[in-house]
Amino acid sequence: MIDVEVVGASRAGGTPRTDDIERLCAIAAASAGIQDGHLAVEFVDAQRIGELNGLFRGKDAPTDVLSFPIDGVEPTDGAQDHQAPGATSWPPEALELGDVVICAAHASDLREAIVHGVLHLTGMDHERDDGEMLALQRELLAWERDPSPRGADRPESEA
Repeated sequence: MIDVEVVGASRAGGTPRTDDIERLCAIAAASAGIQDGHLAVEFVDAQRIGELNGLFRGKDAPTDVLSFPIDGVEPTDGAQDHQAPGATSWPPEALELGDVVICAAHASDLREAIVHGVLHLTGMDHERDDGEMLALQRELLAWERDPSPRGADRPESEA
């Protein structure tokens, strides 16, 4: 089970419900084979995310989402291998995945920002891959919005 700590959602306004945030985190983590772990999602204002962006990325401006991995998951070049180098499988004990920090004022879609941040925690990096992370992000969000298999809700004659 992915344990999600949500911080500051009431201050941000317009954030998804806590159970929706938890589900989005679990879906993103599961895409990397992670079933157990802990992470935090914090909603902050533009000033705070700008400070963090400057401190950790050298960019003195607000952004939509930042991720801070903890348990040694390193960036990968693609969607095929989401594990830390040398790992044969995720450890059976729960991982401390890290923190996702989101600025609602700079995010066009908070669900997308949540999934995006968690995919970074799993080791994916859209700045280093060939589009795999963003493609997976789109796929997960599409699935989350309509989890039924294609055609399952159509009559047999139309399928």
